[in-house]
Amino acid sequence: MSGPRLFEPMRVGQLALRNRIVIAPMCQYSAEDGCMTDWHLIHLGHLALSGAALLTIEATAVLPEGRITYADVGLWDDRTEAAIARTLASVRRHSDMPIAIQLAHAGRKASTEVPWAGGAQIAPDTEHGWQTVAPSALPFTPGDHAPAALDRAGMDRVRDGFVVAAGRAERLGLDAVQLHGAHGYLLHQFLSPLSNRREDDYGGSLENRMRFPLEVFDAVRQAFPAAKPVTMRLSGSDWVPGGWDAAQTIAFAQALEARGCAAIHVSSGGLDPRQEVPVGPSYQVPLARAVKQAVTIPVVAVGMITDYEQAESIIGTGDADLIALARGILYDPRWPWHAAAHLGASVQAPNQYLRSQPRQYRALFEAMGSAEG
Repeated sequence: MSGPRLFEPMRVGQLALRNRIVIAPMCQYSAEDGCMTDWHLIHLGHLALSGAALLTIEATAVLPEGRITYADVGLWDDRTEAAIARTLASVRRHSDMPIAIQLAHAGRKASTEVPWAGGAQIAPDTEHGWQTVAPSALPFTPGDHAPAALDRAGMDRVRDGFVVAAGRAERLGLDAVQLHGAHGYLLHQFLSPLSNRREDDYGGSLENRMRFPLEVFDAVRQAFPAAKPVTMRLSGSDWVPGGWDAAQTIAFAQALEARGCAAIHVSSGGLDPRQEVPVGPSYQVPLARAVKQAVTIPVVAVGMITDYEQAESIIGTGDADLIALARGILYDPRWPWHAAAHLGASVQAPNQYLRSQPRQYRALFEAMGSAEG
């Protein structure tokens, strides 16, 4: 009898994963001038002991103006690179979990307050604020300060920012890069007809709206080592009539696959405040399923996946190849341990934590050493 599919190993490109559980990037809004702090050391170190197969560093801005908030992590200069290096050095001393980074530019959703202070846009002429950019000069909400429409020089600056950040990610020894093309941020803004009203070669038709995100992908794929995967996170739907939808997502995913994308992570929404999202358990899985049926590369499902049997079913039925945890693993940082115990599988755990397991579960853990140490 075969074991649970959720704990079968697999490869994303040439990257070997121990199981099908990945940790999604989650912004912490705790950086100082783009630099990681001790909070990130605690946060990422904690999650690196979770038993998941891959840890992805939060949305990391490739340019200062690409941050969502003034407290976002960046990777645009030697200072921001050194701060990440410090964090990674400590995490890696105690975990061999592969680590990826999500590279991002917030576009018109940049220059905002941190969420627990309201998350409102900060005007460019006030403290912590700056002028935002976007495909078109359309604000995210009617009351926001309008972004500046990117010209060719501005687009080149953004593309080159992604390339430089990818080179820094390689110097940091990161195992994979994910490009953020979801949740209403800059690359998604180019994709959606709701935010892209350009009249040049980068707006109008689906082919034109895909052009700049594909240029960014191609440039990053060329800059990052061929042996390491570059993946992309997409919103499968804007949940607004006339916006980005599943059919367009499939077309874009197929174009990415043809260019060497190693996996597609399917989320949704975030582009337009008029969205009507049918939130519920597995609500985004149909979007992942649609993409998986159209491509041969791995597809990641995410969104209100909280139950162990639910996760096993998503993998077992072929709706997705991997499941991503975000808020759920913040709530329960040992979710993969508990899923393994429930499903009769095994995960890797540090020797120092083995004594936490009831004696009947200890055989489920692969770590060597005494549980009494």
